[in-house]
Amino acid sequence: MRLYVEPMDAVVTDIASDGRVRLENEDWSAPTLQERRAIIYAATNELAELTELLEILDSAPVRHDATKPARNTKTD
Repeated sequence: MRLYVEPMDAVVTDIASDGRVRLENEDWSAPTLQERRAIIYAATNELAELTELLEILDSAPVRHDATKPARNTKTD
């Protein structure tokens, strides 16, 4: 996981079941109340953006472009 938390100017890379978080280039720590709120806010916003992305991609028509090779295929 990589979640950028703007108010903290930090990236959350992992979370433990007991609520501790690991920030990029740091050890595990228990976030303060303000940090918890910032992480929750950032995660909620990211979830909303990802949900919107999925909705757009799921409803968009599939376009087949004959001029470009499909991904993960060999061209000889």
